[in-house]
Amino acid sequence: MLEKYGHGGDLRTAEESYGLPAGQFLDYSSNMNPFGPPPAVRQVLTVYADHIDRYPDPAVRGLRSKLAQLHGIDEQSILIGNGAAELIDLVVRQHNPVITALAHPSFAEYGDAVHKIGGGTAPIPLTEAEQFQLSEASLQQSRAADFFMLGSPNNPTGKLVHPELLRQLVKRGATVVVDEAFMDFVPDEEAYSLLQEAAVNDRLFVIRSMTKFYAIPGIRLGYIVGEPGSIAALSRLQVPWSVNSLAQLIGEAVLDDKEFAGKTKRWLQEEGPWFVNRLRESGLEVYPGAANYVLVRLPEQPGLTAAALQKEMGQRGILIRDASHFTGLDERFCRFAIKLRAQNERFLQVLQQAMAALQTYSGKEGMEE
Repeated sequence: MLEKYGHGGDLRTAEESYGLPAGQFLDYSSNMNPFGPPPAVRQVLTVYADHIDRYPDPAVRGLRSKLAQLHGIDEQSILIGNGAAELIDLVVRQHNPVITALAHPSFAEYGDAVHKIGGGTAPIPLTEAEQFQLSEASLQQSRAADFFMLGSPNNPTGKLVHPELLRQLVKRGATVVVDEAFMDFVPDEEAYSLLQEAAVNDRLFVIRSMTKFYAIPGIRLGYIVGEPGSIAALSRLQVPWSVNSLAQLIGEAVLDDKEFAGKTKRWLQEEGPWFVNRLRESGLEVYPGAANYVLVRLPEQPGLTAAALQKEMGQRGILIRDASHFTGLDERFCRFAIKLRAQNERFLQVLQQAMAALQTYSGKEGMEE
């Protein structure tokens, strides 16, 4: 099982499981920008040795200033963190909710953070019949909760949450945390993001990750936006020196590369629909979203499960996410990243081979019985 530690992108476990070196895998289990990091990252790395003997800025002022300019908000409304994971943990610890409403399926770390502080959760079911789209009707089932953690785009479904639904939750008195880790990939993100509203509302928070869009997961970098008083309270809970100096320098550098951002959004607008169509032609049920990954359901074929397909493709050098580990999904759900055309073509070829092999194995087992 690749999700040994709860995530995709675990190349060490892939090496141990399939006997190939990490560099030989094509990783569709994690959702990074397939263009890789912007050129500015390499430039920062080449000169970083001259800075490594200095403490990082404890207030991360350079990066906060650039993000404030980018989003048109006050610097005091931004807290930088060691990836989105730290910020999820911080906002839950600061609010200490009794009952937190979580969509099912969604990112497991929301529930993990709540359970660590002894809180309970209320499920918001996202159904296959509704294409896993969050609706007003599904929110009605979480009336007992006064704290909500929701992804937009949601992981693993890729579905955006309509902003008005989130505004209504805030208006009724709930505190809402919106994880917008993949919002950078959305061409019209301004129409869906609540980031600017969060900067002036003490019951609304928006979390952003910089690792997905800029393909820098090894650095661990994210930020949370909220009303300045709320951000100050979160900051007091944060471990000192949480964001190292290399992460700060890289964060500042990548924000300057507007060409990289535009290229990425144009790529996804073209490649996403093409990939979805090819997957459907392969016999899969696909639930397209707005992010750089897709949720799929495998056909009802003996022996064809997400776990079996993951193993079969892993042995062929391609890693996928077994989505059955997300609450609310069964053994036939997978999540695939979207990459560049040549990579996607190789992926589709291996997918067909793996599905055919599993069908053959199943047929042989049936004959032996």
